[in-house]
Amino acid sequence: MHEDARTVTVTGTGWAEAAPDLMLVSVGVECRAESVEGAYAAAAEGLAAVGSALRSHGVAPADIRSAGLSVRADLAWRDGEGQKLVGYVAASSLTVRLRDIGSASAIISAAVGAAGDNVRLNNLQLVLSDDAAVRAEARDTAWHDALRTAVQYAALASATLGRVLSVTDQPPAGGPVPLDGMQRTSASEGLAVEPGTNRVEATVTATWALEQ
Repeated sequence: MHEDARTVTVTGTGWAEAAPDLMLVSVGVECRAESVEGAYAAAAEGLAAVGSALRSHGVAPADIRSAGLSVRADLAWRDGEGQKLVGYVAASSLTVRLRDIGSASAIISAAVGAAGDNVRLNNLQLVLSDDAAVRAEARDTAWHDALRTAVQYAALASATLGRVLSVTDQPPAGGPVPLDGMQRTSASEGLAVEPGTNRVEATVTATWALEQ
C-alpha cells in the first residue's frame, strides 16, 4: 500500500469443489515379434480388440481416439556377444472418454481383457466435462477474499475503500487432477472407482482507491 498514491492492492484466493463427471483413460497395447511386420500386425489386432470391447460396452466412437503408434528395436545384452537385436516392439494407444463413471470399472476391465497381457493402462484422469459454474464460484470466493483484505487494510490506514481501479484474474496453474479417488483391487474385481471431488482454484488481484 502506497500512502502517496492513496491506493491499496491485494490478492484474493478462492476455490470451489464439484464431483467429476468424466473419466479420461489412455489404454494401449505393446506387442513383441521377430519382425517389424509381425509386431505391427499384433499391435493392430490387439488395439482393434480393445476398441471393439469399448464400443460393445456403450462407448461412442466419437469418444475413442487414436493417440500413438511406435515401432522400435528390441535389444538384449548377451554375455560374450554384447547387445543383440532379438526382435521388435510395436505399441499403439487410444485416448478414451468415459461419460458414465459408474460403469467405468466394467468398461476398463473389458478393454483390458480384450488383449490380455499385451494391454497397457497408461493413465486415468477424473475431470469435469464443464467447469464453468464451479470456476465462477471459485472466482466469486476469490473476489470476496480480496475485498475483505482490502477493507481491513483501508481501516488500518484510517481510510475507506473507493472505486475499483483495476482487476487482474490470475490464470490457474495447469496439470492433471490427482487420482485420489482411484483404488486398485484384485484382478477379478477390476478397478474400484471413487470419484470424490475436484477442486477448482481462482486468484484475483485488485486495486482500490483509498478515500478519507
